[in-house]
Amino acid sequence: MLKQAADVLKNASRAVVMTGAGCSVEAGIPDFRSPSGWWRQIDPRTVATTEALEHRYELFHAFYAARIEQLREVRPHNGHSILSKWEHQGRLQLIATQNVDGLHQAAGNRNVQELHGSIRHFRCASCGRPGAEQAFLDRAPCTCGGRLRPDVVLFGEQLPEEAWHASLAAIRAADVVLVIGTSLQVYPVNQLPFLTDGTLILLNAEETGEDHRFDLVLHGRAAQLLQAMDEQ
Repeated sequence: MLKQAADVLKNASRAVVMTGAGCSVEAGIPDFRSPSGWWRQIDPRTVATTEALEHRYELFHAFYAARIEQLREVRPHNGHSILSKWEHQGRLQLIATQNVDGLHQAAGNRNVQELHGSIRHFRCASCGRPGAEQAFLDRAPCTCGGRLRPDVVLFGEQLPEEAWHASLAAIRAADVVLVIGTSLQVYPVNQLPFLTDGTLILLNAEETGEDHRFDLVLHGRAAQLLQAMDEQ
């Protein structure tokens, strides 16, 4: 099946990749959805919310400050580099990612749509004015007096419209969609892969409830599977 997947990608002219947390875990970033990824025994789904931003800012700030500090030591893995190579070879048209860590861009990909925003950028929660990372870490207020926040999509917020529409258009036009490292549990992004008429390929560490909807399924570590596909 690996060779079959590699052949499909080799013959593709409009390939699109969609990545989730599993693609970043191998670079050393915990999966905050797994029990082992919980931060201080707190479910991030109760911290990464509009309610926490407004009413529990100290906890909200501590959570994101810890994530930002952790990212200082993280580098893209070989799988990220392979996706970058495929883009530069003209095989890969776009990456639609649920990850907020910027590792695809750090590896050299240019056409990346961040469906859940970016933890590398900051803005005022009150007026929307851009802010700096260090100002956020220092808990410095915006010039309007508002609190700074990472430019990520919190639970309770809408996805960025531009990223959504660009990803949707690319997936609808794709002849192959390669989905990497996602449990396909988060709505509405989990619907995107199934809006293509192209070949659907899933690379994931474990089974999802949607495996049966894919044309090809490979279970294993993202970096290793991408390396094997690239060699094929």
